[in-house]
This record gives sequence, structure tokens and C-alpha cells, in this order.
Amino acid sequence: MFVLVGWLIVLICVFGVFIVHGGNISVVLKALPFELFTIGGATVGAFIANNQMKVIKASIKGLGTCFKGGKYTKARYMDLLALLYDILQKARKEGLMAIEKDVEEPETSELFKKHGAVGSDHHVVEFITDYLRMMVSGNLNAHEIESLMDSEIDTHHAEQHAAVAALQRVAGGLPAFGIVAAVLGVVNTMGSVGQPPAVLGGMIASALVGTFLGILLAYAFAEPLAGLLEQKVEEAGKEFQCIKTTLLASMQGYNPATAIEFGRKVLYSTERPTFVELEAFVKKK
Repeated sequence: MFVLVGWLIVLICVFGVFIVHGGNISVVLKALPFELFTIGGATVGAFIANNQMKVIKASIKGLGTCFKGGKYTKARYMDLLALLYDILQKARKEGLMAIEKDVEEPETSELFKKHGAVGSDHHVVEFITDYLRMMVSGNLNAHEIESLMDSEIDTHHAEQHAAVAALQRVAGGLPAFGIVAAVLGVVNTMGSVGQPPAVLGGMIASALVGTFLGILLAYAFAEPLAGLLEQKVEEAGKEFQCIKTTLLASMQGYNPATAIEFGRKVLYSTERPTFVELEAFVKKK
């Protein structure tokens, strides 16, 4: 929603001021389809040539998330921490072997079903159960598991960031493709030097629209989308950091209430529940 609002402000300010100062918007509108086709087609072609299919798919999926509301809210984090609390509390009361079935079959586990928002998230469930399985087996110590967690989080971040880098390269290339479109327009104009000055002026103006569009698309559209996607990638990583910190605190001997407090402290202040809010939520659950 905010993306569209931002773009609307950009268009109003750029084209509005142009018209108010006496600019002939018809020249821009006449050249727009041809310049957009040239710049857009070249950009798409270069994007496909520059990226593996998995990165292209991730980029398209990532662009979709840019137009959706934030997934990682205070309510989601409270549900996540409550899920971890319930699992660790059961393990503390009944022993680690008591959660073995929950770990092996999370889709049928009442603990995961109880927390629908995160309990049905494939990536979250897989991350939790993989490391709980290691905790149950008892073959690895806290430092070894922490190292594995860091490696997995780094891998996840690198995979997600590939789409961000791809969009940033698009933003970097758009001004150049705008220049390409402008140069082609100038070449076309130079081939028509016998035309009246008014006609030549219109052709030069149309050519310059290409440069204008390349810069506008790069810095008002592509670059902001890349930045927004990067922020969403960082948010996704924060959820895994929260799980990691909570589970490691439990492995180091802290009780479930204290372990989730470790996890709570990792969260960004804008989504982090207070100690009282989390305590009340966990007890209610």
C-alpha cells in the first residue's frame, strides 16, 4: 500500500511540476510507449540473461511480498515465543523424549496446531524441529548446534538476498538503457536533418524522454523495491534469530520462561512485546 502511495507522490510531483511550468505533456505521452518498450524489453532481457532461474523465481516472489502488509508482527512473534515456551515446558516437565513425536510429526502435534500462524509455517516448523531433534538425540553440544544454526541462517539470508541483488542490478542498469533509447532517438533524428526545425525539435524531445524514463524508473521504482525487499529479508532472518536464541538458552539450562525472554530481546523494538505482554499471553495460551 505504501509503495503505491510513494509512487503516486513521485508521479504527481514530477509530471505535475512539468505541466505547471508549461511543459508539453503530449510530447512525453507520445514517446512513452516506444521508450517504455525499448527500456523495459532491454531490462527484462538483461535480467533473464543475468540470473539463474531460481533467482528469477525468487525475485518475482519477492516483488509480490513488497505489495503485501508486514508478515512479522508483534502478534506473530508472541505466538512464536508461546509455541517455543510450550515445547520447552513439556520437555522440562516430561523429559526430552516426550516431545519426540511432536518433533517427528509436527503436522499432527497439538503443540504446533495450537499456534496456527507459526505452527503451519513450513520454514519455521522445519527450523524448530530440526534442532529440537538434535537436542533430543543429545549428540551435539550447544556450541556445535549454534554453529549449525548460524550456517543455516547465513545460507537462508544469502538465498533471499540474491533476489535483492538482482533488483539492485536492474536499478543500476535502467539509466544506461534509458541512454540507449535516447541515442537511438538521436540517430533517428540525425537521419531526418532535412525536416523543419519544429519536427526536429519534437524528435529530439522524444529521444530525451528515454533518458528521463531510465532515470525515473531506476530511482523512483526499481531501487525502492530493492530496498523494501531487503528490509523484508532482514525481518525474515530475525525470526530465525529469535528461535535460535531461545533454544540455545534452553540448552544452557535456563527455564522456559527465561529462555523465551532471551528470544524476546532479539526482536526489533517496533515488534517486540513487553515482558508483561508476553507473560500474560503465554499464561493465557
